[in-house]
Amino acid sequence: MTEVSIDLIPLERLLHDLAASIRKTDADQSWATVETTSRELANHLRVRNAPVDNHTILGKTELPQTLTSLLSLGLHGCHIPDDNRTGAVLEILRVGANFCMDHNENRAALLEVGFPQSVMAILEGYAESIPSPPNAKPLPLSIPHLKIVRTSIGLLLNASIGFDLVKFRLTSLEAALTIIKLSSTLYPPTAWISYVNDPSKDAFIEEWDLRSGISNWAWRTMSALKDGQDESKSPSQCLQIINPDVLPWITAPLLKFCPPQPAESSPLADWDSDMFDNLVQTDFDFLEESCTLIESLSLDVEDFRLELARASCYPEDTKAVPCLTTILHFIEYGAYPPLWKSPIFDDADRKNKEKAFDICKAALIKSVVEVFGEEKNEDVLWNDSDPAHPGGLFVERFVQWIKGYIETVEARSGSYRDDMAICASLSLGNLVRKVNIAAALLSPPYSLAPILSSLHFISPSTDIKLKHGILGLLKHLSQFSKLSPIIPTSLAEVGILERIAASGIWDEKSDAMADVIQLSAIGVAKHMCNASLDHTFALVLPNDKNRPTGLSQILALIKRSDSVSIKSEGSRVLVNVVKTLWFSERTLDASDDRQKKRDQCISILLTPECATILTGLIARSNKYPILVNEGIVAISLLSTHKLGGPLVVDALTVPLNGEAPLSPSASIEVASSLPTPSSRNDGLPVPRHALDMLIFVLRNVDNPVNFPVEVRVNTCTFFLQLQRHASGVSLAKIREAVIPVVQQVVEDSEDVEGEEKLVKAANLLLESWKPQPSSA
Repeated sequence: MTEVSIDLIPLERLLHDLAASIRKTDADQSWATVETTSRELANHLRVRNAPVDNHTILGKTELPQTLTSLLSLGLHGCHIPDDNRTGAVLEILRVGANFCMDHNENRAALLEVGFPQSVMAILEGYAESIPSPPNAKPLPLSIPHLKIVRTSIGLLLNASIGFDLVKFRLTSLEAALTIIKLSSTLYPPTAWISYVNDPSKDAFIEEWDLRSGISNWAWRTMSALKDGQDESKSPSQCLQIINPDVLPWITAPLLKFCPPQPAESSPLADWDSDMFDNLVQTDFDFLEESCTLIESLSLDVEDFRLELARASCYPEDTKAVPCLTTILHFIEYGAYPPLWKSPIFDDADRKNKEKAFDICKAALIKSVVEVFGEEKNEDVLWNDSDPAHPGGLFVERFVQWIKGYIETVEARSGSYRDDMAICASLSLGNLVRKVNIAAALLSPPYSLAPILSSLHFISPSTDIKLKHGILGLLKHLSQFSKLSPIIPTSLAEVGILERIAASGIWDEKSDAMADVIQLSAIGVAKHMCNASLDHTFALVLPNDKNRPTGLSQILALIKRSDSVSIKSEGSRVLVNVVKTLWFSERTLDASDDRQKKRDQCISILLTPECATILTGLIARSNKYPILVNEGIVAISLLSTHKLGGPLVVDALTVPLNGEAPLSPSASIEVASSLPTPSSRNDGLPVPRHALDMLIFVLRNVDNPVNFPVEVRVNTCTFFLQLQRHASGVSLAKIREAVIPVVQQVVEDSEDVEGEEKLVKAANLLLESWKPQPSSA
């Protein structure tokens, strides 16, 4: 008879009888028998696919309850076993771990009698022995106790793999936090290096093999607990597996990968190269798993982002350091461990490790950016308590990263840390939500405007990720241009719009991968032109005969882009250009230079292209009343010019699909009849052109959104204005289509509270469009 066919029932019954005996008399001999019997049973259960399915057979016995009872008896009411019971407790844990291996029925049976919960209590007992604040040295545990910790984690791993009921129970017990706390203190990365010269090599190997096993099984258990979450639910809806309190335990070890680091060689590589390889890999696994965990939780869980901005850790014994500071320090100073240069690693292995190390930094950069993007963190991350360091040390550090990149590139010395500049620019961009923050970054002592406009940041050769970060920051800064004069002034002094126009961002060759960057650059132009006539001049007027103006580039981009965002935001740049030029104060002095520039800009805008882009904004924005209103204001202003009125009249009927505009002789059938099915979207009318949209606004029926009275009033005012400088058949056709709608508006709104202004504007329009009696 082979070993795998042995009947294990007698061993199960013996353990059952021993539990009953020990309950009466706690004899050492009984515990010795428990240990040997459990060891034998555990060894047999290591074979899963035997001819006789012992796992299923034993699952129908009282073994789960027996194991739970014996574990409880072995602990004597404590969480940690006494030294004289460690052997028996270890073997009981081994039986449980092997009993539930790949067997859901046995996992359920153990869960029902509370065995995994009892194992968690053991781990919690060991975790309670961790000093506070934690010691930087490995938690001292004897070999028997290390074995119990390792086997306990292994049991929870076996019990939870692919079995949700155990996962949910362990999650409710915050198992992940307990396991990671233990793992990080029993195996602090690189700590083994300080012990490698101990006299007994065998003792070192045994201890650190156990400690590294604990670390490896801990991370495997984290993975098992996370696997199988309901992907249809958002992370915030799922029961959170990992508590934000885990942060100090996974951030403090990051500094072990920063200088000073140990030498390139270790005697361990000479007398046990396999063990050396194992420990070096375990160090890196800790780093990789920690960074992945920080990244994923920062992206998905608000509580984690909030905690990361506030939590502290203890890289040294007593000095608390913000977790975020530790992460930033690793991003800046983290370096490949010198031990990777050991000859036991070939070039391919070393390069793979280095690539993975770089990915770890990239993951933490994403995490930092997310933390600074959390609105609830603003008061923590921006600190005005020290005038010498506006915003606080985090902000000062980011500013130095951005400036340091330019200094390094210009000095042609050292490595160019574009990753740090990207992290800093994206993080600061996320933080700029108030005018005081934007103004501080552009004021002394930071004065970032000349730095952000550097050719090394904004040029055709700049890395696309770096350009994305810098232009994103500029966009966020520029949105407060009307609220703080330092913003438009400082950015005008460095010629920011000219620099962007010269960088090729809006070029056709950039379109394939640069939508987001183009939008950021458009955002800068939009905000700056809204705030300042000087910026409008910079965008509209030519300053290089070999290059189209910034406005020309944006208009060309609008026409060729398939992106609705680029079309709409680009059109809003033109809206702000029109508003700034028309609303700026005119001077009577014809020789005034600014007046000449203003007049030159206006003449540049008086083209069918500009008029059509503005009416296109109106036509495509049926879900966005704000955009429709902006377009109406812009074409109203354009119509006040004697050359602008006719251009706007023609542009009103230019179809969105790019077809030729309707001829003056064509009838315009809008509003008077229901749209055909082909002109409907989700059952709602879809405008063919701007005139359709304006009539839909006036009617305010069957629209995707409700248009406020103010927008409808502005529409009436626009039609009233349009006839000042437009006439002929085209205007007559527009009048013919609009008058019935306006008459209906007057009828429907006559006695409606809050719509008095609309009725007044509609009546004025009808009055102005009445046929005038001919003079005798």
